[in-house]
Amino acid sequence: MNENARYPKIVEWSEEDQCFVGSAPDLILGGCHGPDERAVFEELCQIVDETIEIYKSEGKPLPPAPRTRVDHGKVGGYKRHGRA
Repeated sequence: MNENARYPKIVEWSEEDQCFVGSAPDLILGGCHGPDERAVFEELCQIVDETIEIYKSEGKPLPPAPRTRVDHGKVGGYKRHGRA
């Protein structure tokens, strides 16, 4: 898994701003915004990549990635092969 994938990226509609707002709260403050959801997500991914490169170039450790809260062995209360 690449380092970018370790950080959740959120794109949501803002009624107040009347646009999509992208953020990666575990890695960056702020984010990006725009009228197209997919474009905002792509820009957010680029910002996350650039932020990781800045941390590396400055010799700083990356912030810890959040722990996964999803049990990938279960879907909807069922294990992949039988009942949970």
